[in-house]
Amino acid sequence: FVGNSTYLDDHGPPPQKVLPFPSQVVYNRVGKCGSRTVVLLLRILSEKHGFNLVTSDIHNKTRLTKNEQMELIKNISTAEQPYLFTRHVHFLNFSRFGGDQPVYINIIRDPVSRFLSNYFFRRFGDWRGEQNHMIRTPNMRQEERYLDINVCILENYPECSNPRLFYIIPYFCGQHPRCREPGEWALERAKLNVNENFLLVGILEELEDVLLLLERFLPHYFKDVLSIYKNPEHRKLGNLTVTVKKTVPSPEAIQILYQRMRYEYEFYYYVKEQFHLLKRKFGLKSHIRKPRPRPEFFIPSPLETEEPIDDEEEDDEKWLEDIYKR
Repeated sequence: FVGNSTYLDDHGPPPQKVLPFPSQVVYNRVGKCGSRTVVLLLRILSEKHGFNLVTSDIHNKTRLTKNEQMELIKNISTAEQPYLFTRHVHFLNFSRFGGDQPVYINIIRDPVSRFLSNYFFRRFGDWRGEQNHMIRTPNMRQEERYLDINVCILENYPECSNPRLFYIIPYFCGQHPRCREPGEWALERAKLNVNENFLLVGILEELEDVLLLLERFLPHYFKDVLSIYKNPEHRKLGNLTVTVKKTVPSPEAIQILYQRMRYEYEFYYYVKEQFHLLKRKFGLKSHIRKPRPRPEFFIPSPLETEEPIDDEEEDDEKWLEDIYKR
């Protein structure tokens, strides 16, 4: 009967939104590895391409209880797709809690460079304003702020010794307590997650190639990212984020750092190798002047990578403040 006809009879089912694949992406950004630069780009890209950029106001909690994991996964999973979620947080296993596992992306950096960048940034901020560090670490005593990096390393201050230097691997290993213990278990689990859950883990030293590959793999999110990044206005922004008063430790101190960060370096070289394999596959050349030997044989120049702005992890700040107050 005509009187009983429905919308479906006349028009068919309502049109469904066709989502790009993948439509759920998580960028669990590692601190002091260019993440603020990438987030600035993502803000522009989300406007341009119409995806849902979901950021978090929480910058100080990378490790979560089981309930916090469930809560965060629930919140992320209900975001409007296509979404890209970003936060400083160690890898979350969505499938463990019955959710769809999103695609992960991330960027890492030479571990000593990352450590030095963080050390001086906490103390002296960047060129956007030398007073920024006073807001960031207001309770830092003068003797700590001006603590010589060599003294910190050679005299084994907490900030410059294990497990404080085991920083990158937990972002890939996950939320298990053993992920925070420097060792083979966490390293192997981190590598496994990179292989199984990360679409791309890039190297900050080759950021333009990272952006090129992101555009290739995730065009709905990253189309035109390189031209935006190379725009003179954006380059000006980047120059404001260079950490000030940065000095290079002595060769002896750097060798000690290498020794303390040997798992971090094993992971870094593993990721770098995978990244270069991907680049070759897509016809991108690696511009390396000469092959660098492994850490125990060479002293790097840790100031090579540009310094993007980064949110600090305040739980770590608190931990250090408490130590220095003792």
